[in-house]
Amino acid sequence: MSDGSRGRVRWTALALTLALLVLALLSLLIGTGSQSAGRALDFLLGDHAARADAQLRLAVVDVRVPRTIAAVLVGVALGTAGALLQAVTRNPLAETGLLGVNSGAALGVVIGLTYFGAGSSYAMLLWALAGGLAASAVVLLLAASGRGAGASPLRLVLAGSALGATFHGATSYVLLGTKSTFDEYRYWTIGSLAGIETSTALAMAPLVAVGLLVALGAARPLGALALGDDSARALGHHPGRIRLVVAGAVTLLAGAAVALAGPIAFLGLLAPYAARTVTGPRMAPQLLLSALIGADVMIGADILSRVVIRPWETPVSVLLALLGGPLLIWIARSNRMSGLGASGASA
Repeated sequence: MSDGSRGRVRWTALALTLALLVLALLSLLIGTGSQSAGRALDFLLGDHAARADAQLRLAVVDVRVPRTIAAVLVGVALGTAGALLQAVTRNPLAETGLLGVNSGAALGVVIGLTYFGAGSSYAMLLWALAGGLAASAVVLLLAASGRGAGASPLRLVLAGSALGATFHGATSYVLLGTKSTFDEYRYWTIGSLAGIETSTALAMAPLVAVGLLVALGAARPLGALALGDDSARALGHHPGRIRLVVAGAVTLLAGAAVALAGPIAFLGLLAPYAARTVTGPRMAPQLLLSALIGADVMIGADILSRVVIRPWETPVSVLLALLGGPLLIWIARSNRMSGLGASGASA
């Protein structure tokens, strides 16, 4: 990695970090209610009159703080998971639902609502997390079973697609017979950060932290794997094990994100692509920039979701879909796409 490339990555990371701090502040200042940004700023600066306003405290502390934390966690998790998944499958268009996390989480929510009365947001979060983790575990077992080189990219994709379709069918079957479950599930599956509590957001932070640590540890092995399985073995790595470890990290990251915000499309695809335009195929800086871009885009979209149809709120997944659809078409038509593949030469 040349000094120029290192400098470009360093400056980009600094700019993205500063943007994240600014967006986090804006997230605390802007809401759908009647509380103005100026009053919210007075509250944050410790103004006594603002601190004594119970409604303002509710808006800032109980509504905006937890969804800001959740937006950062979800963005970091999906950005990192997308970079890992695209690298391990060698597919620059892979996204985080590939391992069955989204479909498993959806089935978990439906089962919890229908058969166990999981009516609270925290209970739905736990059922979504359990469903996502269980689905990914089954995908990993299917991909690693049989003879051959272990969890190959093709096996991961096929197992994830097959299980996702099966879980989607099971979810539809349960929903057809329970109208009340469908009404509650419909709100969850839209994908939104509204109504998240601080304790709920912080409960997912350890999963995201573990997933990030595993991702950082896998950066160099993934760089070797990008040279081909034979080259990775010659360098002392085990391709099958690398893929299983990386898939486990993707499961933790994507599972936590889906549990918090519901299915969020495109972010896990777009953040790594944007990062590769700066880093090229190098995995370590790609993971860093993917996480920062994911956090910036997520929190920015959440802010926009509060103001585009004020005083109502647009689900953040809708805004990301409106942004991600045209960008995906542009990516697919881009002449640079083949040069920005998820496989790389070094970490």
